[in-house]
Amino acid sequence: MHRNWINALPATLLALTVLLMLGGCASSKEKLLPHGDATMLDVWNQQTGGSAAGDQAARQLLDARQALRRPLTASDSGSVSATNAAYTRTAQNEIYQQFHRLPNPDMVMYVFPHLAGTDPVPVPGYTTVFPLYQRVQYAMPGERTEAY
Repeated sequence: MHRNWINALPATLLALTVLLMLGGCASSKEKLLPHGDATMLDVWNQQTGGSAAGDQAARQLLDARQALRRPLTASDSGSVSATNAAYTRTAQNEIYQQFHRLPNPDMVMYVFPHLAGTDPVPVPGYTTVFPLYQRVQYAMPGERTEAY
């Protein structure tokens, strides 16, 4: 009987894995990750323009930031305050409810006369009231505008 190439596949994979692992051990850490004389602070200052050597880069960065900055105009500040006015706490809106309760209708149920307990005790008919929903639900500010 001759041997199939499928039978030799596990041995080939094992040999290839061993060769790759040995190849990884053959390289040195110093060659892959060389160490320089710079400290982390030096690298930070160089990249962010925080040192005297990067003074020109720092000046360019500040100029670019100044070009992007602009003061708020009256229309900008007015729209911001109008948007946040509903959520800002003042003496006036503290008096009124900001989160209104949603309607929870009362259900009226009539219980017919019956016998109750282990000893059949007669209970007269009565009427009881309970809310439709188990919990009280609240609306988000501005979610419900109609009066209730």
